[in-house]
Amino acid sequence: MSATAYPDLSGQRVFITGAARGLGRSVAEKLARCGATVAVTDVDAGGSDEVARGICAAGGAALAYAVDVAVREQFMQAAARFAEACGRIDAVVNNAMLLRYEPVEKITPETLDRMTAIGINGSVWGAQALLAHYDAERGGAIVNMASPVAEKGFPNTAAYSLVKGAIVTLTKVLAAELGPRNVRVNAIAPGSVPTPGAVGLNDAAEYARRARSIPLRRLGREEDNAEACAFLLSSAASFINGEILHVDGGIAAAG
Repeated sequence: MSATAYPDLSGQRVFITGAARGLGRSVAEKLARCGATVAVTDVDAGGSDEVARGICAAGGAALAYAVDVAVREQFMQAAARFAEACGRIDAVVNNAMLLRYEPVEKITPETLDRMTAIGINGSVWGAQALLAHYDAERGGAIVNMASPVAEKGFPNTAAYSLVKGAIVTLTKVLAAELGPRNVRVNAIAPGSVPTPGAVGLNDAAEYARRARSIPLRRLGREEDNAEACAFLLSSAASFINGEILHVDGGIAAAG
C-alpha cells in the first residue's frame, strides 16, 4: 500500500467485526488502504488471520483477533488488546451478523437468540468498547450495518429485519447520547450484495430478479459499502451524525 487512498484515514485505529469475509473484509482492506490501522475480528480465527496477513503484505497495518461478538467478554478483551497495541481506538465498525431468511413460523428460539445476540448485543458491545478506549478530545466514530429491510417489508426476513430495525434505532439513540461526548454514530444500509454469506441463500435467478428491481439496475458490490464506510469515518463527514446512509442503488427511495 505505497500510496494512501482517498479519503485519508492516516492515524486512525479502527476495530471491525465480522471482517474475515464479505463486507467486513472489504471494509478492512479499504480502510487500511486509506491509512488506518485495523483490527480484523471474526469468529473465524483463520479467516481473520488471512485477511490481516494480506493487508500487511500489501503495506497496510492490521491485527487479527478471534471474537464472538455475542460474548461481551471476548469483545472487550479483544478491544483492550487492540487499544494496548495501538494506543487507543478511534472507531468501531459493527458489521458482524448472522444471515437467515425463512418463514416466520420456522424461526427457532436458537436462531432468534443467536441473530439478536450478534447483531443487536454485539453493536452495543461495540459502542462500549469504543467508549472504553477512545480519546475524548480527538473524538470517535461508530459505523453500524443496517439494511433497507428495516424500513420495507420483505417476506421471510422477520428475524433479520427485527435486528436491522433495532440497529437503526440504536444508531439514532447513540448519535444523540454520544454526540456530546465527541462520538459520531452512523449506519450504512447496504442493498442486495452477493457476499459469500448471502450467495448460498439466493440462486442466480433471484439475484437477476433483484438487479432488475433496483433503480440503478445492478446489484451492490462489497466495495460500494467499503467506500461509504471510509467516507463516514473521514473528516469529510465530521458533521454527519445519526445518519442512515443507504448504499442500495435506490431500493429504499423507490419504496
